[in-house]
Amino acid sequence: MSSRIIPVQPFDYVVFGATGDLTKRKLIPALYHRFKDGQFDENSRIIGVSRSKLSDADFQNAARDAITQFVEKEYQDAAVIERFVNIFSYIINDVSNKAGWGDLKKALRDDPEVVRAFYLAVAPDLFEPIAEQLSKTKVYRRDARVVIEKPLGHDLLSSMEINDGVAKIFEEDQVYRIDHYLGKETVQNLLALRFANTLFEPVWNSAHIDHVQLTVAESVGAGTRGYYDESGALRDMIQNHMLQLLCLVAMEPPASDDANALRDEKLKVLRSLKPITNGDVAKMTVRGQYKGVSSETTSVASYQDELPEEKKGSRTETFVALKAEIENWRWSGVPFYLRTGKRMASRVSEIAIQFKPIPHSIFDHAEGAPKANKLIIRLQPDEGVKLMMMIKDPGPGGMRLREVPLNLSFAQTFSERTPEAYERLLLDVIRGSQTLFMRRDELEAAWKWVDPIREAWERSSEPPQSYVAGTWGPSGSHALIERDGRTWHEDEN
Repeated sequence: MSSRIIPVQPFDYVVFGATGDLTKRKLIPALYHRFKDGQFDENSRIIGVSRSKLSDADFQNAARDAITQFVEKEYQDAAVIERFVNIFSYIINDVSNKAGWGDLKKALRDDPEVVRAFYLAVAPDLFEPIAEQLSKTKVYRRDARVVIEKPLGHDLLSSMEINDGVAKIFEEDQVYRIDHYLGKETVQNLLALRFANTLFEPVWNSAHIDHVQLTVAESVGAGTRGYYDESGALRDMIQNHMLQLLCLVAMEPPASDDANALRDEKLKVLRSLKPITNGDVAKMTVRGQYKGVSSETTSVASYQDELPEEKKGSRTETFVALKAEIENWRWSGVPFYLRTGKRMASRVSEIAIQFKPIPHSIFDHAEGAPKANKLIIRLQPDEGVKLMMMIKDPGPGGMRLREVPLNLSFAQTFSERTPEAYERLLLDVIRGSQTLFMRRDELEAAWKWVDPIREAWERSSEPPQSYVAGTWGPSGSHALIERDGRTWHEDEN
């Protein structure tokens, strides 16, 4: 089976922050793959904008280096690379450089058939000044699109200020707030699994589901990322990625696949989340910070050891576990357990839907008790969907019950390469499809739910719980779920 490649309109993609790490690691490789697959050609252009003093040739060389470093060798085609980098050009500019804005205006085509998109791979405090300059220099068009990256604030108020700044120039239907998790194929397949099959929807409710677990675990540490210590796991992962996953699991069926129809349903979920405030924070949430480990075979620094001297003693959390409840008819009484952290036992992102046990077992004398069904959606790595079911173990000698998986592995089912998230999202901007991007009211609803948790932590005298690097987090996270008579998915295996 081969993918159907649908070309997009010609475009001028302007990347502010063109010399940054995001552009090198994600944007250039993603655009290269889409160019290689024929989704756009030399009629489109990529225009880098930054303060660094580079020529077009320098920027093209940087693009070659990014492809060499971050694209798998088997997909590197020298002839295609040369064709691809030839559509790159570069403009030296910063917000205060009037000459640079004039150069940008000259570089852009006035043809209304050429999509104009601006990717702001810069700090959020530059979003408003850039938007204003685009308007002042008449680079802005009503049909232009602007892509903005997180962090979109550190709380509700700062998020609103950032969005207000962008909204002075760009209408909401022009703004694409990117969350790369929503571009993952397996995340999109959650929509297909739920709404393109009749099998699951009748049992996708509190009558049949016991609880839901969402885990996003990373085996790497925070390293020397200055941003992370200002953010922490609650802001970095829970407020955006994980709440978006929760919405896709819990939302009602939208009327269509229209972007606003889908985002309306996600917003309803966010507004139905039971607030976690004051005394509930200590019962419903756990925060942790990894400590180092040293042995004959391995040595891993603690989070504190990775920090610069002036930040020693930081109480920034590198781990969060929490219990969320959705107050509506479909999900009343069904807890959602969310967990994310750095320096965990392994790198894994998955959703586990635990169904309720059968109401009555007729297999009283069987060897092995029936286990409740479980649906496991693996987002990364080894992407796939697994449904755990009970069968009779083959052979004579009585009834022996055995749990086995119905296993859909993406790698085995689809022979071709699975596109990375940015490949889909970057060209969705050109298509004008906002389905996989966050709307402003979604973002603000997420902050309204997260802010009381963060504020309670800041008031608390209790530091984050310690956990050993390479484990599944602090003991408090296990106690959180075990108090309800449940266990984390990996603890059951």
